[in-house]
Amino acid sequence: MTPGQGRKDLGADLSLDGRVAVVTGSGSGLGAAEAVELARSGAAAVVINDIRSGEATDAVIGDIEAAGAKAALVVGDVSERETADAMVAEAVRLGGLHVVVNNAGITRDKMLFNMEDDDFDAVIRVHLRGHFLLTRNAAAHWRGESKKSDSPVYGRLINTSSEAGLFGPPGQANYGAAKAAITALTLSASRVLSRIGCTANAIAPRGRTGMTEGVFEDWDESKGPDPLSPDRVADLVSYLASPAAAGVSGQLFVVYGGMVALVDAPVVEKRFDAEGGVWDRREFADAVSGHWSGRPEGKSFSASEIMTL
Repeated sequence: MTPGQGRKDLGADLSLDGRVAVVTGSGSGLGAAEAVELARSGAAAVVINDIRSGEATDAVIGDIEAAGAKAALVVGDVSERETADAMVAEAVRLGGLHVVVNNAGITRDKMLFNMEDDDFDAVIRVHLRGHFLLTRNAAAHWRGESKKSDSPVYGRLINTSSEAGLFGPPGQANYGAAKAAITALTLSASRVLSRIGCTANAIAPRGRTGMTEGVFEDWDESKGPDPLSPDRVADLVSYLASPAAAGVSGQLFVVYGGMVALVDAPVVEKRFDAEGGVWDRREFADAVSGHWSGRPEGKSFSASEIMTL
């Protein structure tokens, strides 16, 4: 493929012409697909990141450059402040910082009663702290740019949550907790960034990657396009990074194959009010226990029905 051959003609409102993007954990898998798609959507430059360099990161850089964009690699652990600093600095060196995709993650799956301290800490550190560091640095950069120009700036933050953070899988207490927290972090970011014209959204992707190996069955290519191809997720990321998504912020999307589901906020199922303003313990117990009579068995705060999508 010659430079620029993979670039898509998407129209002005979907084009990332002149924008610079950063994608963490993009040496392979979902992050790599996202980084390359941003380049194909017109990004001027894409900064990729992984814990190490090698043939995989070289291949991603080659695909980005073939799409007509500049590419740079920042090697480092996303849970370290120095890595977040370096990614922002590299983006600015290449022309600015306009799109941030937090994708990097790990798993340490065990049942809760077998989980070691390190299993929990490692997942929280990479997912949640890693998201926080780059999110905070990007927000600070955009705020500084807005102050300098005394006007709104172009900023798109796309964080990677998971359905695990919505229904609490028994073998992923660490991962589920981190992903739920990432959704909350994204909501906070969307409120702050709205003041300066930037957006923040979270995606809960299903994709066939190295991290999900063993989770999904192999796909028979004779059946057509793989619905769990990371390319399907990258399409949504490219949209959320574009001018067309200027009015979309503070949202959570589940995405795979040809399906994108917009997830609504939790709702209040039942409100219990004390008649005199203060509950008597017996009256409270009777009211709450009475509500449980006839309530569907197993119903809880868990959004388990989302797995039927």
